[in-house]
Amino acid sequence: MAKNRRGNISLLIVQLLFLVLAFMLALQLLILAFDQMGQEQVRQIFAATSNPFIGLFIGLLATAIIQSSSTITTLTVAAVAANTLTLDSAVFIIMGANIGTTVTSTLVSVSHVSQRKEFRKAIAAGTLHDFFNIFTALILFPLEYYFRVLSSLARYFSQLIYGDSVTTIHSIPNPLGKLFFPLTDFLHHTLGGNSTVTLILAAIILFITIRSIALLLKPKWDEGLKRGIEKNFFGRPFRALLSGTIITGVMQSSSVVSSLVVPMVASNKLSVRRVFPFIMGTNLGTTFTALFAALSKSEAALSIALTHILFNLIGVLIFYPIPAIRNIPVWFARRLGKATLRNRLYGFIYLLFTFFVIPFFLIYFSQKTTKKQNYNNPTLERPTIGILEKNWEEETYDIKKRNDY
Repeated sequence: MAKNRRGNISLLIVQLLFLVLAFMLALQLLILAFDQMGQEQVRQIFAATSNPFIGLFIGLLATAIIQSSSTITTLTVAAVAANTLTLDSAVFIIMGANIGTTVTSTLVSVSHVSQRKEFRKAIAAGTLHDFFNIFTALILFPLEYYFRVLSSLARYFSQLIYGDSVTTIHSIPNPLGKLFFPLTDFLHHTLGGNSTVTLILAAIILFITIRSIALLLKPKWDEGLKRGIEKNFFGRPFRALLSGTIITGVMQSSSVVSSLVVPMVASNKLSVRRVFPFIMGTNLGTTFTALFAALSKSEAALSIALTHILFNLIGVLIFYPIPAIRNIPVWFARRLGKATLRNRLYGFIYLLFTFFVIPFFLIYFSQKTTKKQNYNNPTLERPTIGILEKNWEEETYDIKKRNDY
């Protein structure tokens, strides 16, 4: 038994190591693909994300479709690291990704539709994650839009880490880039040097590795952690918060971890109120992926990773300390659950409109508004570029000359 257990642990470590290496390869391939993009493609990306509302709903819709905020945030970090996306635009994509990731737990709650009372509790548990991120975004979106609160704080902390001596993005070494360059360069040229194809391949590898890590570790949760979960993880709010952070940090998937508690609430083993601190912890834990992806990339890449952390940390600081405020998302989640008990169609309407219909139409109408403004004012045709560094504009439109490797 002991030998089999050690063998299983060794196999698990080897599998995790392989997946982490595949993750880093995908990340470097992403940066290479973004770096090799033509000037016109870069301008199109800037134009698409220059509107904060469009950026928010692109992040939400993309994450809702692939059900992985870690993939979207890592793609965003890679785009910022390659100077293809500005920090000011990327902040709103990160906000949207935080909301979009909650669709998984909501979808899991739909599986209880055949049992009305279970469905009510499951919907309340599944949408609790939604309401926390939606309310946090409602508070922080205007603060970022008007005052650049998140991006300014992130720049400040990244400068403290890198030091004042760092003045340009290119002065920061990229050791992982040099390590993986022979393989990424080979793959890029094998694909005909097409940056779009390389980008798609890298995104697929990234998605598969993140999902594989979550699926690899999920059975370990089922075998060991569920036995004493209520006593050990949900005894006190702070313990639940810490447990959610650590478990999600290891599994790299807040959507998977938060989805696992939905059946426990549906079966009346846990209450929505007791689960909420754990849900907040999963939001903090999911930021580890972007932070890991940003290490050794650039000050700008670290800034967007810190933005992700700050968004979730500020949300926790708003809703966790005071029980009365903590109960606000719980109240909304329960109200939706009660409405679903009267008519199950309410749960499906909420899911469809929140994650797909509303974002799609807001993106569509925001694009039409932007195009109309650009037509009426030719000076707006060139996308507004946020200031990441003093010499940002000169570097952005000369990307082809860069060679970080």
